[in-house]
Amino acid sequence: MDPKRLTSVPLFQGLSKKELQHLSTVMDEVDLPEGKQLASEGTFAYEFFMIEEGTASVSRGGAQIRELGPGDFFGEIGLLESERRTASVTTTSPMRAIVMTGYDFRGMERDQPRIAREIRAKIDERLTTDRNAAEGLSTE
Repeated sequence: MDPKRLTSVPLFQGLSKKELQHLSTVMDEVDLPEGKQLASEGTFAYEFFMIEEGTASVSRGGAQIRELGPGDFFGEIGLLESERRTASVTTTSPMRAIVMTGYDFRGMERDQPRIAREIRAKIDERLTTDRNAAEGLSTE
C-alpha cells in the first residue's frame, strides 16, 4: 500500500512519513461491492477497517444504528482485542477500505510501540465519544 494514501486517514494524522511507511507495510487496501457484509454481530473479530470511499450500514439486533462514510472506521475491537463483533456492518455502496488485522496490530505494538500508542489513543478517544453520545453525555 502506498503510504501517501494513509495521510488522508484522520486516524493516522500526526504520524511521521517514516511511521506511515512502516504502517503501510502491515495494511491492505481492498475494493468491495455494495451489499458486502464485512462484520457479523456475534462472530469473532480479526480485522479493522477504515473507509476511504463509499458507505456502510451498522446494525445491531437487526436494527440499523449508524451510517458510516469516508474517514470512519470500524472493527476496532478486533484490532485491540480478539472479541466477538458487537454489530454487523454491510456496505451500502461500492467501497474502498484500508484493512489491518489484529495480528498485525499486535506485532506493531511490539515493533513500533509509538505508532500503536497513537492509533490506540485515537481509537479510545472515539470510543469514549461514542459511549458518551449513546448515554446522552456531552464530551465538551
